[in-house]
Amino acid sequence: MGVQKAAVASVVTGATVPVLADVVWDNAREAPEAVQFVRPDPDPRSWPARRSGRGGALPVTCQQFRDDVHVLARGFIAAGIGHGDRVGLMSRTRYEWTLADYALWSIGAVTVPVYDTSSTEQLKWILSDSGAVGCVVETAEHAAMLTGLRDYLPALRQAWRIDAGDLIALAGQGRTIDDAQVDARRRAVTGGDVATIVYTSGTTGRPKGCVLTHRNIYCDISTASAVLPEVLHPGASTVLFLPLAHAFARLIQVGMVQNRATMVHSADITGVLDQLGRFRPTFILAVPRVFEKMYNRARQKADEAHRGWLFSLADQVAVRYSRATDSPGGPGALLRLAHLLFDALAYRKLRAALGGRCRMAIVGGAPLGEHLGHFFRGAGVTVLEGYGLTETSPALTANLPSAMRIGTVGRPLPGVQIRIADDREVLVHGEVVFPGYWNNPDGTRAAFTDGWLRTGDLGTLDDDGFLRITGRKKEIIVTAAGKNLAPAPIEEKIRAHPLISQCMLVGDGRPYVAALVTIDPQAWPHWRAAHGQPDVSVAQLRNSPELRNEIQTAIDRANQAVSRAEQVKTFRILPRDFTETHGELTPTLKIKREAVEAHYAADIDALYRGH
Repeated sequence: MGVQKAAVASVVTGATVPVLADVVWDNAREAPEAVQFVRPDPDPRSWPARRSGRGGALPVTCQQFRDDVHVLARGFIAAGIGHGDRVGLMSRTRYEWTLADYALWSIGAVTVPVYDTSSTEQLKWILSDSGAVGCVVETAEHAAMLTGLRDYLPALRQAWRIDAGDLIALAGQGRTIDDAQVDARRRAVTGGDVATIVYTSGTTGRPKGCVLTHRNIYCDISTASAVLPEVLHPGASTVLFLPLAHAFARLIQVGMVQNRATMVHSADITGVLDQLGRFRPTFILAVPRVFEKMYNRARQKADEAHRGWLFSLADQVAVRYSRATDSPGGPGALLRLAHLLFDALAYRKLRAALGGRCRMAIVGGAPLGEHLGHFFRGAGVTVLEGYGLTETSPALTANLPSAMRIGTVGRPLPGVQIRIADDREVLVHGEVVFPGYWNNPDGTRAAFTDGWLRTGDLGTLDDDGFLRITGRKKEIIVTAAGKNLAPAPIEEKIRAHPLISQCMLVGDGRPYVAALVTIDPQAWPHWRAAHGQPDVSVAQLRNSPELRNEIQTAIDRANQAVSRAEQVKTFRILPRDFTETHGELTPTLKIKREAVEAHYAADIDALYRGH
């Protein structure tokens, strides 16, 4: 059994912590011409573009960003936004998101992010619970949604629509505000002031507002930057396509500004490969599902070209090579030669799809899986898996290029203490831990035990202090026979099959474990054609023997890794994939189990009919 506690000394010292917006002014003074952002194709209706006569991508220097933040901050002051006032921000990932964020921080206001895909009910709850006095939205659809809620939001005084040019008009109103007022407001902000209230994605129950201070976020990004200089440094670049309403993407935004690195906002996740090829980032960040899909697409393309055998060999060599790098002797001569061969045949193409310069990636939010971790490292892209919660600003642990153990989520970041409770729950302590939930003292009290935050995750620490997450406490399945099991590891193995999109185990209080499986819409046409099946939907073929046999292979492979009592005894192929639109996935692709169980109650009952 591993150790029960791990901690790393903090790299942030001293009582004074700079507030988040200060670095914008520091960067403009120290490196005014450094490129802080690249706007892929600015919308002329949105924030004004300082063009040099060229179309297309537009660089924004540190000085230009400071000027933009400054004039918008004056606009917010003119609109009556006071110190501590909450302002909603509902938009896709784009330059104006970051601009509004820093403008609000610079005057001591509090940003309340809202996913652009949020429902009317979610928007209503977040704005009403936070007491938002204003809201920045992106589109006409968002604005119409907000208009319909005005009677339920008595505190809301104003709203601004990005694609209607409202932020430009707001900046114009700020001309009456003296520059000294912005400076005075910024100097009045302290590290203990609230920077943002981030509402949890709500896989279960109503979202809770996580209060994060300037100190929380500053300490988190400072420690992450200190231990990841290979990733976060001046000259680094990334294409950010995750929603900035998510704390993980938000931390990277702050890290890019803190380190004067270059960030490209990409609102269209379907076109992200084009953006990667166009802007050639040095690193990317994503949820594990992105890498699962990338791997499955590469395997599918190889199959279509009748080179599936070649991909299998390349896969085996990459994994063996990665594993060998962790051994004292390193890869042998023959393995190095095979790796060199497959680098020319396969791995370079994979790296080219990421732009050609990307050798590092950061993932979080769910387990990546050891096989994929080794495959991508062997192919020349080191995927650094980390762990954290919205309540912890969010990063707690990370694998580092110099200290990496694939299959774990790394060691604690400096200043973070981790302890494993008797029931295997992961407890954490440190400057990155939030002070509590907004308007929810009962929830705050329940979140802590003796000053330690209860994460709700189950895990173990090995003798070297590497943390391995083994499941979610609320998701533990207890069968009728009393067997306890965490579904995530088995689901991950089943989901590795290229035809499978999602997998969710059921069996709580039931005689055995079963699985709900969805088919990947992109892989479906290829599988159907390869097996001589008609051009019909999954719903029409989900009970066909050929399809069930294919899924059974994935189930059998996963069952080999667990005890007999934990094995999946049967499964049900669902007629369609889980979607955020139907309320079955969060914006970061986590399954909302209660929603799935409600939607597919009949399918679940069918799995146990007769028992």
